[in-house]
Amino acid sequence: MNARTKLDSTVTPRGRQIAAYVAGAREREFPADVAKAAITALVDYMGVAVGAADDAPVRPVRRVAEAWAARGNARIFLGPLTTPALAALVNGAMAHAMDYDDAHQMGAGHVSCPCWSSALALASHLGSSEKETLAAFITAFEVMARLGGGGPQGVGRNLHRRGFHPTSVFGRVGAAVAASVLMHLDEARIERALGAAATTAGGLIGSFGTHAKPFHGGKAAMDGILAAQLAAEGFESATHLLETENGLLDAFIQDRRVEVPPMDFDARWELLRNGFKPYASCRATHASIQAARKLAPRLAGKKITGVHAKIHPNAVVTAGKLNPRTPLEGKFSVPFCIALGLRGYRVVAPDFTEATFRNTDVTGLLPLIRLEVVQEQPQYEAHLEVQVEGEASLRADTEIVLGHAQNPMSDADFEDKFRGLVEPVLGAQKSAQLYAMLNQFRQPGSLRNIMGLLDGSTRRAG
Repeated sequence: MNARTKLDSTVTPRGRQIAAYVAGAREREFPADVAKAAITALVDYMGVAVGAADDAPVRPVRRVAEAWAARGNARIFLGPLTTPALAALVNGAMAHAMDYDDAHQMGAGHVSCPCWSSALALASHLGSSEKETLAAFITAFEVMARLGGGGPQGVGRNLHRRGFHPTSVFGRVGAAVAASVLMHLDEARIERALGAAATTAGGLIGSFGTHAKPFHGGKAAMDGILAAQLAAEGFESATHLLETENGLLDAFIQDRRVEVPPMDFDARWELLRNGFKPYASCRATHASIQAARKLAPRLAGKKITGVHAKIHPNAVVTAGKLNPRTPLEGKFSVPFCIALGLRGYRVVAPDFTEATFRNTDVTGLLPLIRLEVVQEQPQYEAHLEVQVEGEASLRADTEIVLGHAQNPMSDADFEDKFRGLVEPVLGAQKSAQLYAMLNQFRQPGSLRNIMGLLDGSTRRAG
């Protein structure tokens, strides 16, 4: 049965609805809680990006971009100035390198990565105001989240099940939206920018656990800027690709078994349904990690003989690597992440190293962990039972994972995460300065000061 939402022919096409919404971004007044949520996303985005400045997936992208020696006023974080598209490419790869960045809880993917990467690169290049930059990001987030959202039967989760990465598919459109706002494109050019971005959509789940997954985020940001720049110069593209039929959805979800969310821009703010990560791994592992960490103090010094984990269906799609071969693959392995949690690890960025991967106290648990997929179980929920030699089984549950909109991280959680990532790169003083600047982003001059602090000379020696 075709579950796809049908649009009457008299209804305004989706592409035109989006273009009209984007064209009004600079005059739109955003509620205080929405603006605050955008700042929170910025702080988190910048923390995970700076923290990954020298990570393995970032280094090749940075070297290639810098070798091109393109001219512009956009800052590669902790690097030189370049053209906006290249800055967005590198910064987006940085933001997604640890898989520690935010994730839309309704399935649209890692929205801040392409949208903030595009907005910051282009705003720096053009000299845009902080107010306009925030408007560009919020508008991009709202569009991308609707295109890829819908929950378990929606677009993003369906893309996952068919082997596609929603961040890469719709991140290009989100980035094009941010760029269109900052470039002051009219509705006709915005539609063409959306079409140019949509036709480049792609990104495979099979890349998870390699350098290509963070590249998805950076390339989406780059392509979105390119799409808007082309549209500004008169480039013509197909403008029907975001409709519910005969466009992108039919190409990627060919059986049409999908519930497509409406373009209901007045109904809610999707930014308020953003999710953040307390653990540096695929979001699909987090509920299991949280349950495992509850049990860790009770397991110290005891012999584990078996682990039974009840997990949600998407966990085995995006994090189903049962025998990870590298620390990066470990981020996409529910068993490995459970093992880290049971052994008392915080499951933060420094825990995914070769040393941890060689720790037999962790890897020795992998053959003992049995995963049971529970079809109706929400993604924010997990249930663990651990058998212990000579004792009764121990149980722990996650009802709503930390970082979900209904169980948010605290301000202290965000600051602790930020400092843990940024201080090793910039040092304590500059980390504190950057944190304060980001939280005060609405003040005029903040963007310029932030980018000045992130020039290549600020990186901590050694």
